[in-house]
Amino acid sequence: MQISLKKYILPLKHTFSISRESHDFQDSLIVGLSLNGQTGYGEATSNPYYKISVESMMDEINTIKSEIENYNFTTPEVLHAFLIGKGLSNFAICAIDMAAHDLHGKLIGKPLHEIWGTTLDSFPTTNYTIGIASIDKMVAKMKEMPWPIYKIKLGTDDDVSIVKELRKHSDAIFRIDANCAWTAKETIYNAPLLKDLGVEFLEQPLKADNWEGMEEVMHQSVLPVIADESCIVESDVEKCGLHYSGINIKLTKCGGLTPALRMIKRGKELGLKVMVGCMTESTVGISAIAQLTPQLDYVDMDGALLLKEDIAKGIVINEDASVVFPKLGGSGVKLN
Repeated sequence: MQISLKKYILPLKHTFSISRESHDFQDSLIVGLSLNGQTGYGEATSNPYYKISVESMMDEINTIKSEIENYNFTTPEVLHAFLIGKGLSNFAICAIDMAAHDLHGKLIGKPLHEIWGTTLDSFPTTNYTIGIASIDKMVAKMKEMPWPIYKIKLGTDDDVSIVKELRKHSDAIFRIDANCAWTAKETIYNAPLLKDLGVEFLEQPLKADNWEGMEEVMHQSVLPVIADESCIVESDVEKCGLHYSGINIKLTKCGGLTPALRMIKRGKELGLKVMVGCMTESTVGISAIAQLTPQLDYVDMDGALLLKEDIAKGIVINEDASVVFPKLGGSGVKLN
């Protein structure tokens, strides 16, 4: 098996701001795994919050490059187990694991959703994210991309007022993501006001480790609350089951599709709503997420829609929010 690593700097259509950071470009690592004339592709983006850069991921992977290339590949799950304990971050493991799944599907000629025993008869519509900006800019983004579901990033001093203004311009479903910026008191106070404005749920309003505050929120909030920063790896799902209505799984944070599948299963066993989110990946990463959608209640896979230029072909999300799945096996990805 051969492995290739390439850094991309993905330009965004607009400055993307959340409560703790802003950026105009997204650095991304693309991993290629080649075997028997087929190449699978995986992706992991850099993230300052988790102290991950493309360079750090490349350094990690290069330390075991020869081991990977000499590895007797059978299934992605077995390779993932091999990678655990090699000193890699979950972000680096994700890129390899995603590539392994894409390669595996291409080698046997089946898309991942079919390998996992699901069909495309029903799957959730992705939301489209509106980052923090002036009201005029947020409205302009909504008009540029008319969409049935918006995820609105908040974490300002005027959050409810912002939603009131945005509601004047759209009858879409709103989802609110405060990225850890609120207190329990703020969350409980804001929830009924936001519910009246057509908000479906709140995502990660409190700091990731504020479990006591989340217990209070769960008893008093009139809106469901979905964990994001509080749900990073598999062991977090159990704890979230007592403190949240649902979980948002990020492939980069948990280590790829292999653990994500287990997290989806466990989340459902605990009665949680299950969502998979993105980290502004290109179509490489988004195509992998899309294969999971038949198993999900909600999905946030708008990463490639936020880019000025994409680097791959695979899943297609149309302007009316409909989705065209690739015919190719695996995630169905081809680099441009």
